[in-house]
Amino acid sequence: MERVMGGIGRFLVMLAVLQFLVACSDKVNPGSVEVRRQQVTGVTLAQITPALVDSYYESAGTVRPKTTTTISARTTGTVLAIKVREGQRVKAGQTLILLDDRDAGQRLAAAEAGHNEALRGLDEAAQRRSLADITYKRYRNLSDEKVISPQEMDQIESQKKVADIGYQRAQEGVSRARAQLEEARINKNFSTLAAPFPGLVTEKRIEEGSLATPGTPLMVLEDTSQYRVDLYLDERMGPKVKLGMAVPVVLTSEGRQITGALGEIVQAVDPSTRTFLVKVFLKDGSLRSGLFARVLVPQGKKEALLVPRGAVLEKGQLSGLYVVDEKGVMTYRIVKLGQISGDRIEVLSGLRSNERIAVAGVDKAIDGGVVKQ
Repeated sequence: MERVMGGIGRFLVMLAVLQFLVACSDKVNPGSVEVRRQQVTGVTLAQITPALVDSYYESAGTVRPKTTTTISARTTGTVLAIKVREGQRVKAGQTLILLDDRDAGQRLAAAEAGHNEALRGLDEAAQRRSLADITYKRYRNLSDEKVISPQEMDQIESQKKVADIGYQRAQEGVSRARAQLEEARINKNFSTLAAPFPGLVTEKRIEEGSLATPGTPLMVLEDTSQYRVDLYLDERMGPKVKLGMAVPVVLTSEGRQITGALGEIVQAVDPSTRTFLVKVFLKDGSLRSGLFARVLVPQGKKEALLVPRGAVLEKGQLSGLYVVDEKGVMTYRIVKLGQISGDRIEVLSGLRSNERIAVAGVDKAIDGGVVKQ
């Protein structure tokens, strides 16, 4: 009897379990569960289609001044004063360094004295020549009248020639003394070192009290009126570049773009790299030497997907867009960006043609949210 009752109990338990499973299978239908998504409002959508844009060859370089000058001494002297400091902007002709000019001053005084002496010698020679001319004319008349002998006339002619030679020598002496005086004045001016052009003092290589000698570098000055970026382009770009061509220059560290112009093209191709050198000139007073620059050299047209720069959302080191599918579901998608074109930027990968993205109100977008129309 107990054995029969135990079997009936096990049967009832199994029956209950089976009924529970059947009931569950009736209530749960896989695939029919709906996920409740958060609605998003205040977002503007736009469909992105390919656009015809300029194609660029990109090359990187460093901003540097068009001209860099090393200010050096041209005479020997002790540095008395340094009138500017590193990082200071100077005007053309502004005094930079003063050297001890006492020796040059003494040489200038001696040259002035020699020049004055030569002028007095020229006056003396001129008077002798004038007297010799008068005497010669008198004796010529006497010789024509046969009053004096030919020997006396020869002696007077010789005196006249000597006086003429003396005058010429005195003239040459004055020219020589004048040249020495000018040289002394120039050498004295070497004691004052001035800026040859308006620019920026980038380096000081001597201190007050030090001895400067001819050729000693004292200071480095950059011409800030114009800068340049040296680039090496692929040889296939040779026919596509020309002097004066406008090229966009992107200053990565400052997050801005300026326009430069091709000022020099060296058409000779380096056989090891198959590249040639071009120089892009920039006129922008706010530039600084040493900045990293990306230069975009035009090379034709191409189709590209362009999105507003405001649609790009940075998350850490990654850039992405909020893409919206046909059901209005938003998905944050990582993309690879390319060149900037005004207020738009090229998407190289991560976005397909004719997809919709959030272009305004991006700060309200939610990954997985549904855009409320």
